[in-house]
Amino acid sequence: MSLHRLTQIVMGVPNVRQTAAYYADFGLTPAGSPTGDATAPQPSHTLSTADGGEQLRIVHSPRRRLVELGVGADDPDDLDRVSASLTGLDVPVHRTADSVTAVDPGTEVLVRVELAPRLRQTPAPTPLYNAPGADARLGHRAPGILREGPVRPRKLGHVVLGSTDQETSQRFFQQGLGFKVSDTVKGLAAFMRCSSDHHNVLVQQAPVAFLHHTSWQVDDVDEIGRGATTMLEADPDRHTWGLGRHYIGSNFFWYLKDPAGTFSEYYSDLDCIVDDALWKPGVFEGMKSLYAWGPPPPPSFLAPEDLAALMTGAHAPTE
Repeated sequence: MSLHRLTQIVMGVPNVRQTAAYYADFGLTPAGSPTGDATAPQPSHTLSTADGGEQLRIVHSPRRRLVELGVGADDPDDLDRVSASLTGLDVPVHRTADSVTAVDPGTEVLVRVELAPRLRQTPAPTPLYNAPGADARLGHRAPGILREGPVRPRKLGHVVLGSTDQETSQRFFQQGLGFKVSDTVKGLAAFMRCSSDHHNVLVQQAPVAFLHHTSWQVDDVDEIGRGATTMLEADPDRHTWGLGRHYIGSNFFWYLKDPAGTFSEYYSDLDCIVDDALWKPGVFEGMKSLYAWGPPPPPSFLAPEDLAALMTGAHAPTE
């Protein structure tokens, strides 16, 4: 696949400083000092993942939203292909020597396809688990309970976007950019990938364009538990949904909520697709479209509490 990863997202929120502090608690590393010109209402903050570098930039916006989504491409020929495909869909594009940008009308997100190096991750040590008939860890406590350092997400995995026109958004990502569909939820959503990850973008039908959640990879399920526990010790109201395991994508998950109202997910063990011929996309509905096991999802996860305010254009208070 000529596209190979998400590079960086730009998240717009009314309360930049509070939201940036949340993602620092979440485990991302602040990258330098806040920046911005004298006319900006609030300076922007940039944060890094352990492997992906500067993958989150937070800027001021009257309402919470995903402003920009970066996608990595291998070479200029890939940019030419994307530019031609989007033009064929009557989508206006802006081409430079190292990028193509265009706006998806359904999600209102500016997507930047840019030349970027592929992400090379050092594998985490594989934990040993005792199981019936297979005692792999003898005479030692489980490594997951002995870890003491803060949880550091390895990379940005995916974003989930509400679209006012799901079919148009799916066409934008699939036919325009070259994403591939891994699975779909009947009449509602498409899980799409630009890498070997099961999904990098999920677009679902919604009454208003908005950012539902961002998802960040950690080493394993113990890191999910450790990260979420630390976040909840600081503020129990951050809890949204978890611990559980999704059916679509197979990943373990735990969702929390940032001060702007956007969900953030720790995940591990996502399905990996390296041979398209061996993967059969499925069409799901009901509980399988949400999860395989775990506590039931709260209503606020399916319909965020500020959805009505987003629909009416009501602005969250700025800090």
